[in-house]
Order: sequence, then C-alpha cells, then structure tokens
Amino acid sequence: MVHTSLDVVGERLSAMGKALVDQRELYLGLLHPTEDYKVYGYVANSKVKFVLVVDSSNTALPDEIRSMFWKLHNSYTDVMCNPFYNSGDRIQSRAFDSMVPSMMIQVC
Repeated sequence: MVHTSLDVVGERLSAMGKALVDQRELYLGLLHPTEDYKVYGYVANSKVKFVLVVDSSNTALPDEIRSMFWKLHNSYTDVMCNPFYNSGDRIQSRAFDSMVPSMMIQVC
C-alpha cells in the first residue's frame, strides 16, 4: 500500500514539474484510499517524502493531516540542521522522538 502510494507521489511530482517548487504547497493530499486505510502524502522542498497511513474509520479532517505533516517537516528540518547530525544516520533526537508519538495520539 505504501509502495503504491509512493508511485502516486512520483506521478504527481512529474505532473507538477517545476510548478511544485514555485508553488510552496507541499501537501499532496489523499494518495491511496482503501477499505481499511487512507494514505496521505507530503513532499519537502528537498524531495524527502512523508507518507501517513490512517485508519479509514478515523474522521480526521485533511486540515489536521496537513498540520501534522507541517509539524513533522519542521521537526525533521530541525534534526537535519543539527551540525552534529550526519546525513543518512539514524535520527536520534529526543525532541523528534517525543513529537512523533504525540502527533500520532492526536490522530487516533
């Protein structure tokens, strides 16, 4: 399901082309709905892709999902901007590790 959603992300990025860079709207919205789950996507300016899988019975509004991606992106950016972080290493940040579960509790 996530692999299929990443294919949709690739298709949307290629369809948008350079417009994505100019547009500043990085939230891709619903990528792949199924009976049990809904998959949402977000692409950072650096082409890092975030995918969120939510239970279909959850009635979270897309605005909540959009704000979750924004918080995740900001936290991820903070980790990447840390001068002691080596790109490609596992993320070991207390702030990031506490933010992600708290964000997931809001959706559940």
